[in-house]
Order: sequence, then C-alpha cells, then structure tokens
Amino acid sequence: MKNAPPDAPAAPHPRDVEALLRRLEWTALRRLDGLLQGNYRTLKRGAGLDLADLREYQPQDDVRHIDWNVTARTQVPHVRVFTEDREMATWFVVDQSASVDFGSGTRRKRTVQAEFVGTIARLLTRHGNRVGALLGGSGPERWIPARGGRAHVLHLLQQCLEAAPASGPAAPTSLGPWLETLGRALRQRGTVFVVSDFISAPGWEKPLGRLAERHDVVAVRLFDPLERALPDIGLVAMRDAETGEQLLVDTHDRVFRQRFARLAAAREDSLRQSLAKAGVDALELSTEDDLVEAVVRFSELRRRRSRQRGAPSIRAA
Repeated sequence: MKNAPPDAPAAPHPRDVEALLRRLEWTALRRLDGLLQGNYRTLKRGAGLDLADLREYQPQDDVRHIDWNVTARTQVPHVRVFTEDREMATWFVVDQSASVDFGSGTRRKRTVQAEFVGTIARLLTRHGNRVGALLGGSGPERWIPARGGRAHVLHLLQQCLEAAPASGPAAPTSLGPWLETLGRALRQRGTVFVVSDFISAPGWEKPLGRLAERHDVVAVRLFDPLERALPDIGLVAMRDAETGEQLLVDTHDRVFRQRFARLAAAREDSLRQSLAKAGVDALELSTEDDLVEAVVRFSELRRRRSRQRGAPSIRAA
C-alpha cells in the first residue's frame, strides 16, 4: 500500500524544466566533475572491438571474453581486454507508474528519478555520448531516440517529469515487458539504467538477467523511508497508487508496525537477491538522499570492483 496523492502531477512548464537542468548543472554536475575527477568509466562501461591486452581469467570475468587459443597454449584461462568504446549509447528505462509519485517529505520518487536521469544524461552528453530512454507506465511504452546535446537532455527531462498517460483500468506495474521490449530493440551493446521503485508484478527478473548478458545494466532503485517503516501517527487511510485500493490502518498498533517492518525487510532482501542473481549492480536512491553523494558512493563501489577484476581504468577526455 502506498499513500499516494489523489491527482496526477501537472505537465511541467518548459521554463521549469530549464531551471531544473540549470540547477543540476550548477550543483550536481559541478560536484561530480570534481569528485569523480573526470573518470566516468565506473558509471558507463564499454566493450569496444579493439583488442588492448590479454590477462589471466579472474572470478566474475565475462566468459565470452576468454581467448581459447591462448588458454589451450598456456593451460591457464586467459581473457581478452578490449579498448573501451565510448561511442556506445546509454539508455534509461524510466518507470512512470503511479507509485513513483509517492513521497513522504518534500521530494517525490519521481523528482529523484528526474534529477538522476538529468544529471547522468548531461554528464554523459558533455563527453560526446548519446542517451535515449524507454518510458513505461500504465499505457504503451514511449521511446526517446538516443541523441546527444543539451537540448536533447531537456526533452528527456520534460518527458520524465510528465505523468504517463493512462489507458484502461488501473493495474499493477509490470516491469518485465518493458525490459523485454528494450532487449529486442537494442542491437548494439550499451549501458542501461533501469530507474524504478521495482514495485512491480513478478516476472521481471529473467528479462533483466537476459538484458545484463549483453549490456552493462545498472538498477537504480527509488524508495521512500516510509515504505520501510511506519511511524506511530494513529489511524491512516492509505490508497494503492496503482490500483486505487484503499485501506484504513492503525499505525498506533505496535504489533502492526513491527509486522509491516518485517515484511518490508523481507521484500528488501528478496529484491537485492533478485538483482544480484540477474548480475546487475544496484544504486539505491532515497527521497531523502543527497544525489551526488549517492552517485559517488556507487561510483567508488564500481571502481573497487573494477580493480578487483584487473580491468584498466580509462579517463574521460
């Protein structure tokens, strides 16, 4: 259950979108440029076609990169290391379902989502990369072709902030078909950010795993602290943002709050296990998080994993 606002957000005015991007450029981007020191490989990993080196196989290396001739000759597994292709497109899968409109404080999950997409898209396009998006909600998916430039990022932000048009009766989110659609459409290897709260019907795990077999996939999980623990505020009317189902709950009941916390913790564990099984890195973003600090923590984690695998570090120009 999610205590959602009764009305969908109005379409943002272009001036508001421009102001948001300008704010991100002056705050988040300036801080990230300094903290990441120009190294964006940990946010966007590539696999070009130019062979750069050979090295011994290490755990968690991609078995598709094993050089079988060298392995047979040396009797030690070796993998090919390729020159990174920085021309690959980056794609965002943007969950526009009604549940992302929830926020217990001053920020909604949709706001955090748009700030993340805008920041990363602008960070990448400033280095000459192209970004595109697949936006899914209660209606048919919407595509934003992969392009570069600031004007394209503005268009992407505008679409992210708009509520997805509804079609038919309300139904729970189904993330799986969006991932399958993207997997069929992408012909070349790229980077994919799945930006969602992962409040979805079951069945998205396998499509996500198949997508991660060919692309570098990052799950950006949006959440609000109230989704993990309920405060003692008495009787509260809650409405499921996606189905419209309503329920009156007594948060003064300590046993109820404890049961809610246990179920939320179990869901957290299950979600993390599913993401790990699919072979994707996960970045968790709370409505109370500082976006830059969260991205830097995630970048450092990927950098450490990259060093453990023995992959070379590539700096942006």
